[in-house]
Amino acid sequence: MIELIPAIDIIEGKCVRLTKGDYDRKTVYHDNPVDVAKHFEALGFKRLHVVDLDGAKNRHIVNVGVLREITRQTRLTVDFGGGIKSDDDLHQAFDNGASMVTVGSIAVTHPEWFIRWMEEFGTDRMILGADVRQGMISINGWKEDSAKPLIPFLKEFIDHGVRNVLCTEISCDGTLQGPALSLYREIMAIYPQLHLIASGGVSCIDDIHALEDSKIPAVVFGKAIYEGKIDLKSLIASQNRKEERL
Repeated sequence: MIELIPAIDIIEGKCVRLTKGDYDRKTVYHDNPVDVAKHFEALGFKRLHVVDLDGAKNRHIVNVGVLREITRQTRLTVDFGGGIKSDDDLHQAFDNGASMVTVGSIAVTHPEWFIRWMEEFGTDRMILGADVRQGMISINGWKEDSAKPLIPFLKEFIDHGVRNVLCTEISCDGTLQGPALSLYREIMAIYPQLHLIASGGVSCIDDIHALEDSKIPAVVFGKAIYEGKIDLKSLIASQNRKEERL
């Protein structure tokens, strides 16, 4: 059964969504991300993906206070990403309640750091961020495209024990036009052992079902929630019924 992970993206302390990672195409959905997190918890979600978009842009964690309040005021398992560029950033995230962190840019620019962090904190607490544009890994808040193709990039870290990968197809993100199913199927065909988290483009419950039918382990989704495209109560109820049958 697919793991459902709602997303909260933060700019200036507010809950926002971008379209295709473009900071000039920003929509503010809520002034208080903590209230949004509490709402997700009340609906029955167990997990939350939090992205510090200011951090991603500024190359260091910015919205650590929001992370701290979400983890203090909810029991959600929070994975946190955006702006983790140093040991200090990593420790800030964990010290302020993150159960896991998502790291992408550093894995490209300083892969030895990511490997060291896995060894120090454990593979279960580290998520490799693989943000993809035209088959190449993108970094620094999707402002730069690297020279690393996706599949060899994944192999480099899988060989060092990576199990959790969050893959965002940037051309889909925030578009509500459906996820990159063929991309995720390709990854799972090559690396079936991965706990792959699909991200980008989810527009409705049918998209989630399509990912589940494709044996994708987990999905992050946000804009479809905030735009009212997904009935979360129905989605959670459906998942609960599936759990009962297992």
